[in-house]
Amino acid sequence: MRTFWLICFFSAGINIYACTNILVSKGASADGSVMISYAADSHSLYGELYYRPAQDYPAGALLDVYEWDTGKYLGKIHQARHTYLVVGNMNEHQLAIGETTFGGREELRDTTAILDYGSLIYITLQRARTAREAIDTIVALANRYGYYSSGESFSIADPNEVWIMELIGKGSPQMVKDAKERTKKVYDRGIVWVAMRVPDGYICAHANQSRIRQFPLNDPQNCRYAPDVISFARKKGYFTGNDKDFSFADTYAPLNFESQRFCEARVYSVFHRAAPSLNLPIDYAKGVKGAKPYPLFIKPDKKISLRDMFALMRDHFEGTELDMTQDIGAGPFACPYRWRPLTWKVDSVTYFNERAISTQQTGFSFVSQSRSWLPNPIGGILWFGVDDTYSTVYMPFYCSITKVPNCVAEKNGDLFTYSPTAAFWAFNYVSNFAYLRYSDMIVDIQKVQQQFENYFIENQPGFEQQMLTLYASNPKQAIDSLTQYSHDQAEKVTKAWIELGHFLLVKYLDGNVKTDDRKVLHPPYPEKWYRAIIRDTGDKFKVLY
Repeated sequence: MRTFWLICFFSAGINIYACTNILVSKGASADGSVMISYAADSHSLYGELYYRPAQDYPAGALLDVYEWDTGKYLGKIHQARHTYLVVGNMNEHQLAIGETTFGGREELRDTTAILDYGSLIYITLQRARTAREAIDTIVALANRYGYYSSGESFSIADPNEVWIMELIGKGSPQMVKDAKERTKKVYDRGIVWVAMRVPDGYICAHANQSRIRQFPLNDPQNCRYAPDVISFARKKGYFTGNDKDFSFADTYAPLNFESQRFCEARVYSVFHRAAPSLNLPIDYAKGVKGAKPYPLFIKPDKKISLRDMFALMRDHFEGTELDMTQDIGAGPFACPYRWRPLTWKVDSVTYFNERAISTQQTGFSFVSQSRSWLPNPIGGILWFGVDDTYSTVYMPFYCSITKVPNCVAEKNGDLFTYSPTAAFWAFNYVSNFAYLRYSDMIVDIQKVQQQFENYFIENQPGFEQQMLTLYASNPKQAIDSLTQYSHDQAEKVTKAWIELGHFLLVKYLDGNVKTDDRKVLHPPYPEKWYRAIIRDTGDKFKVLY
């Protein structure tokens, strides 16, 4: 059965609010690395680590392109003569790319085009070495072959810079007649786009809503854009003001309540946690009309560490009025997740669930580190996890590894086929069981999670120093060692998670809790939950005598 690819898009009439990216510039990180994070959220995604080896091709070779979301064949493009090694969403030059889809104006999707957003990511990773080269590659590909998907925000990082790039297509061909009544196709193939460099010392975030508004028109070192990004909007009747007032987001992806509450709320949560001193008001995240939008970039109160990035990706709005563990929907054991649909009706009134960064339908997520002071094979590391970010373990995969371990390899199981050796199924076994008694089980899960992540982070400097020494004398042997290390850690984590699932089943069997001294306890529900039952049922369950 074909592996299901990532679905982070707005399909016909159905909004799918998926994926979150955090971008950290070199000067904003604790160790000087450039970092991006990405949660690939979809109910139809199987979590696996994609791998493409470097390869040479003959002149004239063609590449078949299939839509990443559906597997639909879109067409052929010319293959590059040489492609780079790609591990997940990072290549051998420490270039990393993530994305979130914002949909935008539906009429601007080109259904006749060849390249969708997923293909753009992975083809670009095979062809570009730096963030600026990646922007050039995306633009050249989309303008030549057409852009098939809806609006998209990309995070693009290399060892020195990180950029946010937003783009949308120009629509499908329009059939018109000339003076002699001959019918022909007329349309602007390609994309309108803008890309902005995250200033050094600042961070950015995006979550399924276009975020670039006004941008400098004469600062090519820090802002690049399509020459017709404004004139095309005028032509379509989307914009009539002065150029200096042009807003990409407001023009090509107008906001609605859902865009703010489900998407901008996640940006608020990142900024609120990274820079509490800013006292950003929550109104915009709540969808209040007229509330002031959040800035594109902020300076964090303290520099962001790798651990901080992991923590930011594990957010359920804790400590805010949107906290998903506090209302009745969390059940008796404060489960922060809500099953879909995201919006629902009671008595013809539409309600909604909050949409946090951490969500149960995540297929995979990552935090990338690109480090300029290290050689590429050691400097680029993809911290990769499968399933729910709150309960995953971020495992280290160096960008130079020569193969992927079986536990995260493509085709080791799929969304409809259980595999006892796949990390995706091991983590889902644990998390789905934990949802039943979350407040208790998550404590056991986090103990093991923290043991692994603490070890990886604390061991990293010493291990990499050894690899630097080895790389100086024998680069191939160093890369082999990096590969073996990545394999060993991933397999250890997967084995531990299988054992953790067994442990949780034994400890929490039938709603009981077993102690270390072999006692079986019968803990009651929290009083808050009992009071909720009374509010719903009155005296139905009251003991009468």
